[in-house]
Amino acid sequence: MTAPLTPRDNQPPEEPRHPEAAPAADHGGLGGPELARELREGALIALLVAATGVLLGLLWNWLAPHVPLIADTRNVYLKNTEGEESIGADGTFLLLAFAFGVLTTAAVFLFRRRGGIPLVVALVVGGLLGAALGWLTGMWLGPTPDVAEHAKQVGPGVAFDGPLRLQAKGALLAWPIGAMLTQLVLSALFGPPDPEPEVPYWLQGQQGPQGQQEQQPEVPQWLRENHEQRPPSEG
Repeated sequence: MTAPLTPRDNQPPEEPRHPEAAPAADHGGLGGPELARELREGALIALLVAATGVLLGLLWNWLAPHVPLIADTRNVYLKNTEGEESIGADGTFLLLAFAFGVLTTAAVFLFRRRGGIPLVVALVVGGLLGAALGWLTGMWLGPTPDVAEHAKQVGPGVAFDGPLRLQAKGALLAWPIGAMLTQLVLSALFGPPDPEPEVPYWLQGQQGPQGQQEQQPEVPQWLRENHEQRPPSEG
C-alpha cells in the first residue's frame, strides 16, 4: 500500500524567497571585486616598496663607517681596538631604514589617499623585504667577507676595510615601524572622515534629543469618545 497523495489544492504555500538570503552568490563572495582590487594594489605596493631596498643598501655602504683591520704574517687584528665603527654601521642602517619607511609611506599616501588593512599589510611586508634587500645589497657592495684572502692581497702591516655587517638584526624592523607610524599620522591628519552610521529603520521618523520633537503616542479611540461626550462643567 502507498500513502495517499496530498491534493495540489492542499499543498502548503511556498515560502517567499528574499534576495538578501544569498548575498555571497550575488556579489561574488565576501568583499567581491572591491576586495580583489585592494589585494592587487597591495601586492603591487609591497613589490615597489621592497624594490627601493636596493637604494637603502647603496646609501648604507656609502655612509656607514667601515671597520679598519690590519694583519701580520699569521693573524688579522682590529686597527683600533676601542673603535665604534661596528656600532656606527648599525646606527646608520637603523636611521636610513626608518627614513625609508617614512618616505615610502608618504609617497604611497600622496597617490592613494585611502587606508585599509591590505594597504597596512603591504607597507609592513614591503618594508621587511626592503630592509632585508638593503642589508644584503650593502654587504655585497662592501668589502669582501673573506678577510684572510683580503689580508693576503694587501700584505702584512697594511690597513684595510673589514666587511660591512649588521650586528643588531632588530634594525631590520625600523622600516616597517616607520611605515606604520607614518600611515597612522597621515590617516589621522589628512585621511577621509569616517562615514556616519545609518539610522535604524525603527528610529526613522523619530527625532533625537537635540531640540527635535518626538512622535507623540496615539490616544485610544474609547478615551477620545468619552472625552467628547462629557458635558462641560458648570462654572
